[in-house]
Amino acid sequence: MIIACYSRPRFPVIPYTVSSGLNTTLPQIKVSFSGKNLILSPPLPLRHNPMPLFQRLLLLPYNLLWLPVLPVALFRLFRRARKQPAYLQHIRERFGSYGVRTPGPVIWVHAVSLGETRAAEPLVRALLERLPEHTVVFTHMTPTGRETSEALFDGNTRVLRAYLPYDFEPFVARFLRHFRPMFGIIMETEIWPVLLTACRHRGIPILLANARLSERSARRYAHLPALTRFTLGTLTAIGAQSAADAARLTALGARRVSITGNIKFDVEPSPENLALGTDFRIRRGMRPTIFAASTREGEEEAILDAFIRACPSGNQETLLILTPRHLQRFDEVEAFIRARGLTVTRRSVAPSDPLPIDTQVWLGDSIGEMFAYYMAADVALIGGSWQPFGGQNPIEACAVGTPILLGPHTFNFQRIADEAVEAGAARRCDDIESGMRTAFALLEDHAARMAMSEAAHTFAATNRGATTRTIALLNELGL
Repeated sequence: MIIACYSRPRFPVIPYTVSSGLNTTLPQIKVSFSGKNLILSPPLPLRHNPMPLFQRLLLLPYNLLWLPVLPVALFRLFRRARKQPAYLQHIRERFGSYGVRTPGPVIWVHAVSLGETRAAEPLVRALLERLPEHTVVFTHMTPTGRETSEALFDGNTRVLRAYLPYDFEPFVARFLRHFRPMFGIIMETEIWPVLLTACRHRGIPILLANARLSERSARRYAHLPALTRFTLGTLTAIGAQSAADAARLTALGARRVSITGNIKFDVEPSPENLALGTDFRIRRGMRPTIFAASTREGEEEAILDAFIRACPSGNQETLLILTPRHLQRFDEVEAFIRARGLTVTRRSVAPSDPLPIDTQVWLGDSIGEMFAYYMAADVALIGGSWQPFGGQNPIEACAVGTPILLGPHTFNFQRIADEAVEAGAARRCDDIESGMRTAFALLEDHAARMAMSEAAHTFAATNRGATTRTIALLNELGL
């Protein structure tokens, strides 16, 4: 039996097939009228149509590749667990096995790790408000992403967390059968061929939101043109961050690409973070403060050495706040600090007491507090940009008006970095030595700092609104 469900405007007719040979129960169907059309709106997707043979053949080598890759993936999980034991938790979910059940209709939102999860926050909150009867299943790939979503939506029973399974057909099928999402939103650049194809054939619309694609990534995808074009073609729509991102995605075969802007500009500090930032400033006292934010491997040692060299002789007043990007590296970075004879206090130690007067480095071993760290600083060095990692998101610093210093490697956020520099909110430095010297110079130049702070506030405010545009795109799709 085939039921043709006429979609809302501008969304294709979705056929649902129910096999009489299976014990399949139809969910309750809501009936409404729009003009002359009878609209049947099942709250959950039904059994999917068989995948055409040519698509199965196209995906066959990719699926077969997972057979030798899976043992390697498991080995990597256990290897990472030596530094971050949370990788050994919820392992069954990575193979599509879930214990949690979702009441009512489900919206699925996928954000890989910390950065994408933070970016998704305003969108998830807008969805919860827009669809009060729905549950959001928030999937991740890393424990850091999962822990971040727990911190952002602590106590909200309408947001459930899970790991997205590996992109192997049996695991993907189990994931979709278990949660049966009404539609899915994937953040930024997660393009999984089997997952997206399976959604297409189950009638699950997928929006790629806040999409970005660097030139480097576009060149990599171009090496597999047929698979890339086919995978992008399974997406219902794409909301790109910029015209450049939209052009690169379109060139690779994407369809229905809109420019919605960067949702990360819509992430604003919560009242709790604002209060915490004020508390941090009180705890640091009147000391001039430099913040090395979201640093990566190979950067911390260079930053510490540059900090020591840039300090005026005998200067014990300037405070360096340092937050490694990855939680499992806190102990390693503390060892780097102590090896240089610097006194260090960890955020987790005596968290409500004033910093000891002899503390030279405050090690931020916490998550979900970046806004507060930026508020506590006079100037920020953006991590990931001093080694070829592509940089980290500088938007949070702009949102609270902290002057930014960028290294030469910002290809992950190239447009934002360039526009921040052009707006006067940021300065670009050739290396960490010049970056640290510039930071100390700004500590001495109050007028220059205030001008950069004002420019940062203006830059952030001017670029807000991507969440509203993304919700409008969902409305346009009839979702």
